[in-house]
Amino acid sequence: MGKLLEPVWGSKEFLKFIFIVNFLTSLCIFITAVALYYITRLETYLYMPLSGFQGVLAGFLVGIKQIVPDQELYLLKIKAKWLPSLMLLLSIAISFFTAESAAYLPTLIFGTYMGWIYLRYLQKKPETKLSGDPSDDFAFSSFFPEFIRPVIDPIASIFHRMLCGRRTETSGDDHGYTLGGASLPGSDPIEASRRRERGARALEERLATEKLAAAQSVEESKKDAAENV
Repeated sequence: MGKLLEPVWGSKEFLKFIFIVNFLTSLCIFITAVALYYITRLETYLYMPLSGFQGVLAGFLVGIKQIVPDQELYLLKIKAKWLPSLMLLLSIAISFFTAESAAYLPTLIFGTYMGWIYLRYLQKKPETKLSGDPSDDFAFSSFFPEFIRPVIDPIASIFHRMLCGRRTETSGDDHGYTLGGASLPGSDPIEASRRRERGARALEERLATEKLAAAQSVEESKKDAAENV
């Protein structure tokens, strides 16, 4: 995942994403554990070991959803935009059968959400000097199937106004942020399409490099076999 995300974001932004998502995920888990203790008075919530890198890995899946949403996986024939949703669905299903996997569930959920929050509202865009990704393809409801989105959108809009209501005075259309009735430059789907193009190019370059390396290794093995004969 790093080979796909780092060429598009840059090394500095890649490390910044890891640090911020990991910190916010750990903070949310700590607050949740303390809140559950005060609600239930069960000390297991205070002493349950919760750690790991799963939250950042879940955030990486959100980044792949943003960059190459329409890229299909080779074996499963599933588009990349559904990877975070499928990961959470499988994790929740497995947690019903094994108690150990349930300990990782909060990390995965908060990691996915914090990764989306950062990419949606906080990530800086040097080329446009704006923050976040306001495209409809990366809305919170895009994690859910089409038939559930009419229910999710009104709820998500409340949090949207809480997070960016001060930055946007009005929203004249559905394509991006507006300020005083005029669209901000770079806030329309053009920026999202450029980001997807960069991600697709990075993926193609990586695949081409892997194919070239594989071909060279095959040729070297043939030469070694011929020399041995």
